[in-house]
Amino acid sequence: MLILVVLIVVLLPHAVSDSLIVNCGRLDPQLVHHKYYQPGDLIIGGIVFQNLFRIDPNTSYQNPPQPELSRTFIQNYQHVLAFEYAVKEINENHQLLPNITLGFNIYDSYLEARWTYQAVLQLISPNDRFVPNYKCDIQGNLMAVTEELTSDISRQIVDVLGLCKILQVLYGSVAVSMDKNQAISVYQGEPNGVLQYKGILQILLHFNWTWIGFITTHEMNLQWFRKVMLPEFSRRGICFAILESFSSLAIDKKGTAILFYRKIMNHKVNVLVFYGNIHSMLCLSWLLNTERKGPNHKPRGKVWILTMQMELKYSASYEEWDIQDFHGFLSFATHSNELPGFQVFLRSKNFSSSKGDGFIRDFWENAFQCTFSSSPLDHTKRAACTGEERLESLPEHIFPRSTTGQSYTIYNTVYAVAHALYAMYVSRSNNRAKMEGERRSLQNQQPWQLHHFLKMMSFNNSAGDQISFDQNGELVTGFDIINWVTFPNQSFVKVRVGRLDPQATSITIHEDAIVWHSWFNQARPLSVCNDNCRPGYSKRNKEGEPFCCYDCIPCPAGKVSDQKDMADCFTCPSDQYPNKHQVSCIPKVVIFLSYEEPLGIGLAICALSFSLITALVLILFVKHHDSPIVKVNNPSLTYTLLIFLLLNFLCPLLSIGRPEKVMCILHQIAFGIIFTMTFSTLLSKTVTVVLAFKATRPGSTLKNWLGKRLASSIILPCFIIEVVICIVELAISPPFPYADMHSQKIILECNKSSSTSEMIYWGFLTIVSFIVAFLARKLPDVFNESKFITFSMFTWVWLVYMPAFLTTKRKTTIAMDIICILAPSAASLVFMFFPKCYIILWRPELNSREQLRKWKR
Repeated sequence: MLILVVLIVVLLPHAVSDSLIVNCGRLDPQLVHHKYYQPGDLIIGGIVFQNLFRIDPNTSYQNPPQPELSRTFIQNYQHVLAFEYAVKEINENHQLLPNITLGFNIYDSYLEARWTYQAVLQLISPNDRFVPNYKCDIQGNLMAVTEELTSDISRQIVDVLGLCKILQVLYGSVAVSMDKNQAISVYQGEPNGVLQYKGILQILLHFNWTWIGFITTHEMNLQWFRKVMLPEFSRRGICFAILESFSSLAIDKKGTAILFYRKIMNHKVNVLVFYGNIHSMLCLSWLLNTERKGPNHKPRGKVWILTMQMELKYSASYEEWDIQDFHGFLSFATHSNELPGFQVFLRSKNFSSSKGDGFIRDFWENAFQCTFSSSPLDHTKRAACTGEERLESLPEHIFPRSTTGQSYTIYNTVYAVAHALYAMYVSRSNNRAKMEGERRSLQNQQPWQLHHFLKMMSFNNSAGDQISFDQNGELVTGFDIINWVTFPNQSFVKVRVGRLDPQATSITIHEDAIVWHSWFNQARPLSVCNDNCRPGYSKRNKEGEPFCCYDCIPCPAGKVSDQKDMADCFTCPSDQYPNKHQVSCIPKVVIFLSYEEPLGIGLAICALSFSLITALVLILFVKHHDSPIVKVNNPSLTYTLLIFLLLNFLCPLLSIGRPEKVMCILHQIAFGIIFTMTFSTLLSKTVTVVLAFKATRPGSTLKNWLGKRLASSIILPCFIIEVVICIVELAISPPFPYADMHSQKIILECNKSSSTSEMIYWGFLTIVSFIVAFLARKLPDVFNESKFITFSMFTWVWLVYMPAFLTTKRKTTIAMDIICILAPSAASLVFMFFPKCYIILWRPELNSREQLRKWKR
């Protein structure tokens, strides 16, 4: 079994194709032996990235030459220090792992595939020996490995360590397609890459950036994005002007690199999303800092949204590069907090006290721009390093003292392993003293036994954050959103401007704290295919263009759009109407004929006034009932007519005020019956006059019809017919309060759609009255009231009420109803009774039989 494992882990690196190495204008890296080892009862391994080197790619694995240092990323040394600080705190905490000392063994990956494998094999070998998977002493008890995921070879590394059943905690740019079923020993110290895509989508939606470019380094990532994430982005209204990968553009060739630069940087799209890792950042930096710019070339400013690990890192070899293209870009970083005591630890760090630290020499020389006597950099004419330089004297962009996201992750993962060890030990013995005395037996625990305890582990770290893994083995944490601000002296600062929660369900962005690229003059950048459609307009897609490219068309009449970029205009609710510019709905004013407005007050006063006048006339006629002028006009019919005229004048009061169901029904019944009775009384009065003169002829038999029987035979049938009509109409379609919303006002009125039969009936009575009046046209004026009756009835029904009923609308209809009731009734009162009242009151000498006979002749 041992031979099989050795063959797999040794031969597997040789099977890795050189295509895994991204060459972006740099030489292939060489290998050196950067290592930091601290002994302990239990060892936690680490693979970090700090240096790049130039060597012969055909160098053997066993005895690498000492190559020339190419580049040192100074900020990454904080990762090593965070590892060291976490182990130091754990060893000083006698409550966590009593009588157990943690050690660590850290190697540099150099961002190179073969020597990342070399580091893995060194970790599973005894210290200072290259014998993979062979344990010869207790000092090599490797329990877990924390490794930085920086390239495609990381999955193969996972497979190698998985064969040895060694627990692994990854950090860095986690691949979105990692198969958890094939990596059961792997835990992710940072959220899965899918969370970053969701965070990018949240940022785009927050700033209303709908037309963007998407770039990634590998075609495989681009295809995954097209298949998995593109539908979600499109569903949320995001479309892509650019979808490219470095491999599809072959940017290692100068000519195509120039085309890439022109295509990306001169495109009018303002927002570019770049998904990659530290390799991608090196390539992008090279692309944006070549001679393609020219001395007078000023490309468009862009808003870059970069994923985790794609961040600016200071290096002495970058000093001649212009970083202004990155001014104002946004990136993701694993959420971090300041660790208590970490600043003090950094201030205490010096070169002479770092025994066994194989990283510090290159860090020290590059950070402080000095050299040690034996350094291969002596030809640079740098000042000699004293070893007593202070880290706090370094600018923040060269060596950050604030805890970075990856350093924070390393600190938490080391503590997570320690808590898992503690949980495993506690599960074996409930006696603390016994547990302390069994140190050697506990060292015999196998790494795979930690999986169950790490998965169940949950604790609060020294910064107060809760640390735990979910069911997929991913650390439950969110992302910080970082805004990068650059300066002409090549320095830069990063400002935390937002936070994405662990489920990517909400995002917090402090927009006032963001500094944008100078191209945008500190205004929020726009990234849309065309200008937004203003309220009052809707979108119409352009044929052959992406869905976010559209024309703006005005809303049709009667519709509005109250927001930008609405897909369609909408109709206002029935109780609202569009304003002039069709950008909002205005509530309709509810109106009805009330007693509080001048029209309602005026009509009510008129109705009461005519009612009072009618009552006075009735009283006057009753008081002078023995006078000839009252007797000659059939007193009983006259009194009846005056009573119904009085009630007719009072009917409009039922129409004034807010319509209610009871009032609507009462108004229709009262008006119909009173109007019919008034009409029938007038008709009876006319017929009586006509028959009275016809009966005076010799031999006429009409005398038998005269008297009260004649009046009753006319009034009673008319009344019965009206009552039947009212009952039928109330049964079929009773009146009800109705809100007319078809105009810019809500008109409250009573719905009287069932009054057609009444109008026909009243029309019939009018025709009969007109015929009778025609027969009485030659009667003496004193008895001939028929012309006044005919005039008032004809005017009432046909010349006034019918046109008003058919042409007026809404509130005016109610007023016209009242006017049509008052006007003819008033005309009847004036023409029929005022002359008689005048004679009774002021010309009593005319109120005699002799005078009436003169008028008759």
